[in-house]
Amino acid sequence: MSCQLLHRVDPDLNMARFYRVEVLPDLFGEIVVERRWGRIGGRGQSHSASYRSTSLAEAAASRLIVAKERRGYRVAAGVQREPRPSS
Repeated sequence: MSCQLLHRVDPDLNMARFYRVEVLPDLFGEIVVERRWGRIGGRGQSHSASYRSTSLAEAAASRLIVAKERRGYRVAAGVQREPRPSS
């Protein structure tokens, strides 16, 4: 499936945050979008949501990534970005 890691770092604000979005299958045949966020180096918090199809899950993950990019998050250095599905 797919995984995206974003960082937002601003030394002036003492900000070093990460946001990870991953799409993966669960044991019950559904697709899960798992989000994890927090301070870089920490464990952070997480939230999971189930979807009935991969396309719905990928669309939800894409919306989350776009929202975070609007807030200043950028793809983490050294991490390849997966192409977004075209609408």
